[in-house]
Amino acid sequence: MDRIVVTPRSMTSPPHAALERLRRAGYEVVMPTPGEQPDERRLIGALAEAVGYLAGVEKVSRAVLEAAPRLRVISRNGVGIDNVDMEAARERGVQVMRAEGVNARGVAELTIAHMLAACRRMDFHHSTLKNHAWQRRKGIELNGRTVGIVGCGRIGRAVAELCLAFGMTVRAFDPYVDAGFRPAGNFGFVSLDELLQTADILSLHAPVPEDGVALLDAAAFARMKAGVMIVNTARFELLDAQAVRAALEDGTVAVLTLDAFQAEPPEDWSLIDHENVIATPHIGGFTVESVERVTQVSIENLLRVLSRQAEGG
Repeated sequence: MDRIVVTPRSMTSPPHAALERLRRAGYEVVMPTPGEQPDERRLIGALAEAVGYLAGVEKVSRAVLEAAPRLRVISRNGVGIDNVDMEAARERGVQVMRAEGVNARGVAELTIAHMLAACRRMDFHHSTLKNHAWQRRKGIELNGRTVGIVGCGRIGRAVAELCLAFGMTVRAFDPYVDAGFRPAGNFGFVSLDELLQTADILSLHAPVPEDGVALLDAAAFARMKAGVMIVNTARFELLDAQAVRAALEDGTVAVLTLDAFQAEPPEDWSLIDHENVIATPHIGGFTVESVERVTQVSIENLLRVLSRQAEGG
């Protein structure tokens, strides 16, 4: 029986009912680390005989792909594929599929929640009140503030529309400008340099640059307004860890919020422990609706490729 390996945590703990569709199609379903992100060693062991791989955000290295001689398709349960060694996949004829747009709403709504939490310091007020201390910090309102959106794909566009509904000025940077996106309100595309200089809040929705260099490094922080808030619900690697830590210390960044990390769970908690960092454990697409959509689409993508290849297409 041909094997399909399933690793996304949202699908494996507990096992999503839709995975029965793979079994009904005649495949053995293997979940090597239910509820956990597999490391390279476990991936190599699980994929040795697999023809299909329903993948999460774990790193899919060349070593992993070279250890999977029968693998024909990787179906991501999301849009990002920067965790996959695409060159190695192409060399081995492994097709990589994305579940595009299915979790955009969930991530966009969490982004707004992060913005509100940062502006009103919900972390501080929650923890002090839970400790029976009555302390207050003055917040700011979103209305009238300028938000800079880095990456204006499906998620970025959804965030822009939500921010406009709050009465914000929205400026966006994307190397591929969608001229057809013209939401009602104070919206416009600008250069990254202008974005960094004018934003009160920066919201990141871009892939990691192909060269692997962080988009926000020390030079980028030097161009920002003092007291900027940064919301990162995309990829941690968009930030230079040392530079953002320095920017938090000198007040350039008033608050940093994170929903993505270099390792999950994190191996280094020092940034999360900073008093001006608000973090959530990668829950952007972890809603009832998003999980259902992404599961159905990623399974459909997987079966479609396997069926087409079985027919010689």
